[in-house]
Amino acid sequence: MKSQITTLHMPAMRPGAVASTIWAAALGLALAIGQAIPVEARGVPESFADLADQVSPSVVNITTTTTVAAPTDGGPIVPEGSPFEDFFREFGNPNAPRGPRRSNALGSGFVISEDGYIVTNNHVIEGADEISIEFFSGKTLDAELVGTDPKTDIALLKVESETPLAFVNFGNSDVMRVGDWVMAMGNPLGQGFSVSAGIVSARNRELSGTYDDFIQTDAAINRGNSGGPLFNMDGQVIGVNTAILSPNGGSIGIGFSMASNVVSKVVDQLQEFGETRRGWLGVRIQDVTPDVAEAMGLADAKGALVTDVPDGPAKDGGMLSGDVITSFDGADVSDTRELVRRVADADVGKAVRVVVLRDGKSETLLVTLGRRELAEGEQAVPASVDATEPVEKDMLGMTLGVLTDQTSEEMGLPAGTEGLVITGIDETSEAFGKGLRSGDVITEAGQQKVASIADFEARVDEAKEAGRKSLLLLIRRGGDPRFVALSVEE
Repeated sequence: MKSQITTLHMPAMRPGAVASTIWAAALGLALAIGQAIPVEARGVPESFADLADQVSPSVVNITTTTTVAAPTDGGPIVPEGSPFEDFFREFGNPNAPRGPRRSNALGSGFVISEDGYIVTNNHVIEGADEISIEFFSGKTLDAELVGTDPKTDIALLKVESETPLAFVNFGNSDVMRVGDWVMAMGNPLGQGFSVSAGIVSARNRELSGTYDDFIQTDAAINRGNSGGPLFNMDGQVIGVNTAILSPNGGSIGIGFSMASNVVSKVVDQLQEFGETRRGWLGVRIQDVTPDVAEAMGLADAKGALVTDVPDGPAKDGGMLSGDVITSFDGADVSDTRELVRRVADADVGKAVRVVVLRDGKSETLLVTLGRRELAEGEQAVPASVDATEPVEKDMLGMTLGVLTDQTSEEMGLPAGTEGLVITGIDETSEAFGKGLRSGDVITEAGQQKVASIADFEARVDEAKEAGRKSLLLLIRRGGDPRFVALSVEE
């Protein structure tokens, strides 16, 4: 059965029904004796009891209530993840009531200030009409939503308490190493406050989000652990438990916690503004692969290659398509993921120095950052297009024709776009293997504009004469540009 990423909140169920499904497990520690390697490491803890006592008052159970509209097909309302979900999907329930229902879900969270700010996952409270917080003491309080960030799956809540609340602090997730001990706490399977322990299994995991920086752990986390804290041995939160990789929805020792250094920045903005305010550079970028580096004559395959510079901060700062960003605000850039996170963490309105490689030379640009959230609606949507232009030339496994104004308009390209449209492609070719398809438009070759077959042939000849093995092409599919390096060797 194929494994899948599963978020960890769960529909409310009777504790007895869940308890009957849980098997007791014994934790064994195997110590291998081998050649001694001098390392500085913390010894195996005798117990996690003191740590659990220390942090338990700050960890909370979260119950949400949502009004669900009656199904239009008369089918049942079954909470996602229910053991009856598959049954009702197949057989239905003709006797199910047709009116609106109240649906409950469970999750976890933790208090970060004595005046009642609480962190959890966005998917735990998304769409909730009511949010109830249960503390370790048994006290319950209603919570209000302060703000959410779906991109990192983080939400910030607030409760009003007559007495100061116990709270925990964020630790530095960047100093955590693979093999370090960690402890998770939360509300797995609706069983209430529960502790599990393990180690950091991997760092810098990326699942599906733009700003993903997950810590992977083998500490057992299950449905209901969503939004709960992952602690280091000093009782600091170094991650927020968010998802598991599992073929059956239960823990198999592969859990993911969003790193605290990402979460803390989001929480600070939600607390101050009620929303996120991320920096925006205003470029489209891609990683510099070895073949792209060779085609551009770069010594190393690193940095972020600019594929397009629409109107925005980068264009105002003088950045051009084909620039390779090697440094941002004084820190080296190794790839696009690193650049995206650094730009997002930078302050809106800040003037930053961006170092680029252009025509083999290093240039420093001064760019005043915009705000990402205000610019996201301006992103172009790629379109799938069937080209109908006549065939003019077969080159590098592609059949190329000149782009006309009519074809350009049909493809949704900006007025005046020049280039060559791929009208056919050999499916055994390198071009096909690198993702090029009929309907794609080549606007640059060798970092120079091409408007005719003759232009393209000239760029191929120039690459060969310069001793290059490949030619760098700028490809547009709808409004989405990217660079592809194709071999010119015969």
